[in-house]
Amino acid sequence: MFTATWPIGVRNLAASFTKNPVTVTIGDSSDIRANKRIKQMVEVLQPYEKDSRLLELLRRYQDGGKNNHRILVFCLYKKEAMRVERFIGSKGFKVAGIHGDMSQTERFRSLEAFKSGSISLLVATDVAARGLDIPAVKLVLNVTFPLTIEDYVHRIGRTGRAGAEGLAITLFTERDKALSGPLINVLRAADQDVPESLLKFGATVKKKQHESYGAFFREMDTTKVASRIKFED
Repeated sequence: MFTATWPIGVRNLAASFTKNPVTVTIGDSSDIRANKRIKQMVEVLQPYEKDSRLLELLRRYQDGGKNNHRILVFCLYKKEAMRVERFIGSKGFKVAGIHGDMSQTERFRSLEAFKSGSISLLVATDVAARGLDIPAVKLVLNVTFPLTIEDYVHRIGRTGRAGAEGLAITLFTERDKALSGPLINVLRAADQDVPESLLKFGATVKKKQHESYGAFFREMDTTKVASRIKFED
């Protein structure tokens, strides 16, 4: 088995099918590092400022597909992704979406439009953070910070691929401060600037929950067959 990602769920699944397995890793697998070719920018702001700042950034970096550049906008919640997609579309941008409430056909249609360049702006949840190789992604824009720092690294890894340089901009609020410490470590390890406004949060631990969208639940593939549970009489 070969994989670029090895979350605990995959480890447990692999262990159930193997005997005396040997794991080979390159480098320190516990050391989360971002691609140094990706310029990471973190902006600390108030939640109510996100929409206006998002529009400013899109107008600055979006060229309407003229240079075949693509922008990938990440949200943590499905409802938020749908709202952001509608909001962006209402401002005149050609945009598509991908999230767990869409059918496989709808997801495929959005991805194909994004890959082909007919749509240069895609709003996605973390279902698009791993395993997708989409060329010419100019910018990854995190509207909501992910649940883990690993997901952050995978998100921004959608740009700066195949030797190219990339740009990742993260809109960070006080709600995300539980991951400020790990984020600071990733930034420093990649020789990126750490804003003073981020340093003030330090490292705290708090359950990931949004006052509008509720508690976070990782999106799972509902097409998988459920495990059978047997109860003794």
